[in-house]
Amino acid sequence: MCGIVGGVAERNIVPILLEGLKRLEYRGYDSSGMAVLDGQQQIRRVRALGKIKNLSQKIQESTEEFAGNLGIAHTRWATHGIPAENNAHPHICNNRVAVVHNGIIENYQELKAQQLDKGYRFTSQTDTEVVAHQIHYELTLLGESEDALLKAVQNALRHFKGAYALGVVAVNDPHTLIAARKGSPLVIGIGIGEHFIASDVSALLPVTQNFIFMEEGDVAHITRETVRIFDATGQIVERAVKQSTLTAHAVELGDHRHYMHKEIFEQPQAVIDTLEGRITQEHVLVSAFGHQAEALFATIERVQIIACGTSYHSGLVAKYWFEDIIGLPCQVEVASEYRYRNPAVLDNTLFVTISQSGETADTLAALQQVKNSKKAKNIPTLTICNVPESSLTRESDLTFLTHAGPEIGVASTKAFTTQLVALALLLTAIGKTQKHLSSKRETIIVRGLQKLPGLLRNALQHEDKIIELAQLFADKNSALFLGRGTMYPIAMEGALKLKEISYIHAEAYPAGELKHGPLALIDDQIPVVMIAPNDDLLEKLKSNLQEVKARGGQMIVFEDELSNIESEGSMQVVKATTNVGRITAPITFNIPLQLLSYHVALIKGTDVDQPRNLAKSVTVE
Repeated sequence: MCGIVGGVAERNIVPILLEGLKRLEYRGYDSSGMAVLDGQQQIRRVRALGKIKNLSQKIQESTEEFAGNLGIAHTRWATHGIPAENNAHPHICNNRVAVVHNGIIENYQELKAQQLDKGYRFTSQTDTEVVAHQIHYELTLLGESEDALLKAVQNALRHFKGAYALGVVAVNDPHTLIAARKGSPLVIGIGIGEHFIASDVSALLPVTQNFIFMEEGDVAHITRETVRIFDATGQIVERAVKQSTLTAHAVELGDHRHYMHKEIFEQPQAVIDTLEGRITQEHVLVSAFGHQAEALFATIERVQIIACGTSYHSGLVAKYWFEDIIGLPCQVEVASEYRYRNPAVLDNTLFVTISQSGETADTLAALQQVKNSKKAKNIPTLTICNVPESSLTRESDLTFLTHAGPEIGVASTKAFTTQLVALALLLTAIGKTQKHLSSKRETIIVRGLQKLPGLLRNALQHEDKIIELAQLFADKNSALFLGRGTMYPIAMEGALKLKEISYIHAEAYPAGELKHGPLALIDDQIPVVMIAPNDDLLEKLKSNLQEVKARGGQMIVFEDELSNIESEGSMQVVKATTNVGRITAPITFNIPLQLLSYHVALIKGTDVDQPRNLAKSVTVE
C-alpha cells in the first residue's frame, strides 16, 4: 500500500516525481503530495485529496514556481486517519524536516504522547507525523555534526515499532535524501549524476533501469554523486546494482481503456513467458525451481500453501491437483489467519507462499514465523512470485518467478493465471521427483500447458457475447457463483472480481451445497453464474442447474462445448472453451469470469483499475 518516490538531481525533480506517482497510483489513491527544497533551500509542499491529477493541477495552478532539485512524493492508501488533505504525505516538522512513509508505526500513540510533552504540534491523524517529529528531535540533539541527518534518522528508527519505508529530506542538508526500509519495499534508482527512490521499479523506469534493492533494516544516504548504504547494525555495506528488464512502455495502456482489460488480454503471452525455459517438449525442468529443488522435493511428504486474496484461490485450485494427480496431501490457508493461530507444522512439509508482489505483509510474516519455528524439522520454503528481489523471494529457500510482467490493475488477472501455471509445474516437478507421476502423464501435462495460450485466446473471443450478458447485472446488487471441484475456487475468484470492481455483493459456493442454504437466495433478482466443464461431475452439476431453474433463477452458464447444455428461457449458455484438461480447464474458465466482471463494472460506472478502498500491494497487516 501507498507509493513513495523521491530523488536528488541537478535538474528540476518535480516532473520526475509526478510521473513516478502516476506509475505508483495503483498502490494508493486516497490522496497525494510532494515536497521539494526550492532555490532558497526552503521546504515547499503541495498536497491534494484524490488522484494524482488533482495534485498535478494544484502544482500547475501554484502562483509561485514549484520546483527543486531534491524532493519526495507520496500517494496514499489510508490506514491511520481518513482520506483528507491534512493526512496526506509528506508530513513536515517545524518547516525543517519532511517525511514520506509507507507502513505502520505500531507504537505511534506512545511516541505521540512523548512528543506532545516536548511541545510538538500535530496537524494530522496519521502515525507518520511522529516520524517527522522524532527525526527533528534527534537533529536538535546532534546540532551541526557531520552526517547529522543520516545519524538523526538512524537514531529515530530505534524508537519505532512496526513497518516502514521512509524518504526523508531536511533543510540543514539540502543535497541529501535519506531512505530507510523495514517491512516495506524500497528501491534505489541509479542514474548519472542523479539518484532516486521508489516503492517499486515501475515508478522510475522513465529515468533508469539500474536499481539497488534495499534489504531489511537498511538506511541509505543518497546524494547526486553517491549512494551509501548502512545495514541494521549501522555498518556500511555494499548492495548489488541490478538491471531491470522492464521498459517504460510495459506499464502503458496502449489501445486499451483500462489496465485490467489490457492485462486480461496479455494472459496468453504471460503464460508463454512463464513456461519459457521451464519445460521441454515432453518434460518439466525441476531445476526451474532452483538448484536445490530436486533434493528438497524428494524429502517432502505434504504441501502447505499460504496466500491472500486471489493468490489464495490459486492455492485452492492446486490443492485439488496435488491430491488428485500425485496423491500428495496439501493444505491451503489464508495467511492472516495462519500466522495468528499457532499452527502445528509437520516435519517434511514444503511451505509454499504465493504473492504477486512478494511484499504481502501477512504472507511474509507467516513465512518468517515458520522459518523461526523450532517445532518441526526439514521445512523447505518456496515462493511463487511475480517480482524479483521482493522480500518473499529473498526469504525463501526456493523461488519460482512468474513472468506476468507489471500488473497495474488492482484486480489481479494475469498474475492469477501465471500462478496457476507455476503451481501446475510445481506438482509435476514434485510428482516426477517422487516417481508418483509417470513419464507419459508428465508429457500429457506438458502438452496441455503448451496448448494453454491458444485456449486462452479462444476464450477471449467470447468478449462480445459477455458484453451482452453483462447487461443482466445493470440493476442487480447481488450475484451467486457456483462450481464443483477445481471450478469451485474459480467461482470464488469470479465472485471476488465482481465484488472488487463493480461493488456488487457476490458469493461463491460449491454447487453441491445449494440445498444446504444458498437455495434460499434464489429468485429472479439474483443472477447465478455456473461453470460447467466436461468432467466427471458434469451430470451432478446439471442437476444443480435444474434446482436453480425450478426456483426461477436467472442463470449464466460458461461451459465446455462438449457439455451439451443449451440456452433456454432464463438460462443463457456461453460455450467458452473445448478440449481442456484437468489442469487447463480451471485456468481457461477463469477468462470469461474476468471479462464478465470487467464489463459489469463498466456498466456500473465504477473505477475499474482503482476500485474504492483497495490498493494493489497489501504491505500492511
